[in-house]
Amino acid sequence: MLEEIRDLGFEYAELSHGIRISLLPGVFDAVSAGVIKISTLHNFCPLPIGVTHAAPNLYKFSSEDRRERENSYRQTIKTLDTAVRVGAKLVVLHTGCIDMKDYTDRLLEMIEKGEKDTPKFEKLSSECSEKREAKKEKPQQLATEMIQTLAEQAGLRDLMLGIENREALEEIPFETDFNLFLRQVPSRVVRYWHDCGHAQIKHNLGYIDHRMHLENMADRLEGFHIHDVKFPGQDHCPPGTGMIPFDQLAPLVKPHHIKVFELSPGLEPEAVKQGIAHLKGIWGPD
Repeated sequence: MLEEIRDLGFEYAELSHGIRISLLPGVFDAVSAGVIKISTLHNFCPLPIGVTHAAPNLYKFSSEDRRERENSYRQTIKTLDTAVRVGAKLVVLHTGCIDMKDYTDRLLEMIEKGEKDTPKFEKLSSECSEKREAKKEKPQQLATEMIQTLAEQAGLRDLMLGIENREALEEIPFETDFNLFLRQVPSRVVRYWHDCGHAQIKHNLGYIDHRMHLENMADRLEGFHIHDVKFPGQDHCPPGTGMIPFDQLAPLVKPHHIKVFELSPGLEPEAVKQGIAHLKGIWGPD
């Protein structure tokens, strides 16, 4: 797997939240042999024992169930220790969600049908916003406390934590709360991680302006998950095949930012190479 990534032209790879524990010996061997370097890990990595599919939201920092929060802490510590083992710099985290029905997919379906400018869409979107605001306080408090605890552990390991923006409307921190959330945790350790596809989906839903959101987060920005979006919500496409205005984001992208292509596993290698070339032509070679 890592040799294939290297042969596509990558010097670094991210270990994502689908890595089974049985794969780690081979990963460690590849890193030791210099096959590739590891830039980042995505929590939980490795997968918890008994879990066979990617499950980044299996245990939530925001859960009111104490045992679930304890599991989320233990599994995240395993991720931090794995990051140290492979020489990574940062661990990408999801911070949790509030308990509410799925509005995201329903609103995207309405947009796809051309119903965004209808009273029905406006009513459903307003209902979603009101429920989010009414329910967010406790989950965000629990998530903040967990990140504060994990930040201490990450600092001891000389690691950073990247808080990822999410596409689902029930997941926290909400777009308007990101800066407040990050002000409550140490800036040297806890950084902002910008997923381009998630931001574009939130833009299409009418909850953010993609470029303005990234500009607002620039002081804490540490890296990117890069993929394109076909309107309104099909993500993990190669850059240049969707609607993300990568040229508008370019002034906010710096050479020191970590850049991870997060593309659909079904893509052919040539499509991956074309997407990389397209983005480098806009953002530059670094």
